[in-house]
Amino acid sequence: MKRQASLGILFLVVFLDLLGFGMVIPVMPLYAERLGASEAATGWLSTGYSLMQFVFAPIWGRLSDRVGRRPVLLISVAMTAVAFFLYGVAGTFVVLLLSRLFAGAATANIAIAQAYVADVTPPEGRARGMGMIGAAFGLGFVFGPAVGGILSNHSLSTPGYVAAALSAVNLVGAYCLLPEPSTRVAAARPQGRFAALLEELGKPRIRRLLVVYFLLILGFSAMEATYAFLAERRYGLADRNVGYVFAYIGVLVVLVQGGLIGPLTRRLGERRLLVAGAVLQAVGLAALPFGTGIAGLLLASAPLAIGSGLTSPSLTSLLSKFSRAEDQGGTLGIGQSAAALGRIAGPLAGTTSFAHWHAAPYLGGALLMALGAAVAATVRPPPAPAVSGAEAREAS
Repeated sequence: MKRQASLGILFLVVFLDLLGFGMVIPVMPLYAERLGASEAATGWLSTGYSLMQFVFAPIWGRLSDRVGRRPVLLISVAMTAVAFFLYGVAGTFVVLLLSRLFAGAATANIAIAQAYVADVTPPEGRARGMGMIGAAFGLGFVFGPAVGGILSNHSLSTPGYVAAALSAVNLVGAYCLLPEPSTRVAAARPQGRFAALLEELGKPRIRRLLVVYFLLILGFSAMEATYAFLAERRYGLADRNVGYVFAYIGVLVVLVQGGLIGPLTRRLGERRLLVAGAVLQAVGLAALPFGTGIAGLLLASAPLAIGSGLTSPSLTSLLSKFSRAEDQGGTLGIGQSAAALGRIAGPLAGTTSFAHWHAAPYLGGALLMALGAAVAATVRPPPAPAVSGAEAREAS
């Protein structure tokens, strides 16, 4: 019961964080242009954020292994509140860019939340717990853009102020309600953390999962960067309607991660779901540039959303199971770094190739997903728990 309460509080922490993030992202390019930035310069807002996330996610994760999940999570939420406030008061593009760089450096929430889930859930229930975090993530992106759009009617800086207030509320709530996991295994060798990290990366299964993480995010982020263009030029959707399609995708992801991932994992296991999810995303990406009408767009987007809902919790659950108990935060932080690296390269590759042929980022993404599925299929599943001699005699 206590574990379920902690997971529920953690769900709210992640949801509020991603709600604020979703509020500022859709209007951020317009805000940057209003502050005098060129279209090319606005790309640094996302790229800079991902670069800082790439560097700092494993550092925060490793720190949480040493000092605890709760204090690091609280620091991250507090820094996020400051970053959103800087976003709101930005009077120049330089300040706006600094706010996003600071936000990227602060982005420990997801990796720490995943490590928290790993601490308080048994291996057989881990994918379901990771799916709950993914569902909170998805809900934030479903509601965030809509709320941000409404607030931006007042001013383009208003979403930043409201997101900062949400983060402040999030900080107080987490401080008062979220306990440190009693089952966390503390890192016993602080002087050897870098050596322990290299030892973790030396495990073939972890290395392969990081490759899969990078490939899937690379293909998906290339699609994200060009989806609005494709929806307008291929399917004739107005800008304001693209947000509804994104909400449709988000709802499908939430349904999969919030309700289906647990039963599916118990029946099929994480590795099979990871392969199936990557294949579904490959099918959706390959179909997207060739569909017709809104029905064709929604139909092609469905396997993409369902596949995404399957792969994320399966990946993080496997990474958690293959890492040592005292290295959960650091290893999951490395996973977030692999994802950040994909988000750095994906949008640039997607927009560049889209300019030459609108189907290029989608067919290229489908190939990346297929390659990710092939690599995932080579990952040996987690070993079954060892059974002692006494247990074996009792079973017989």
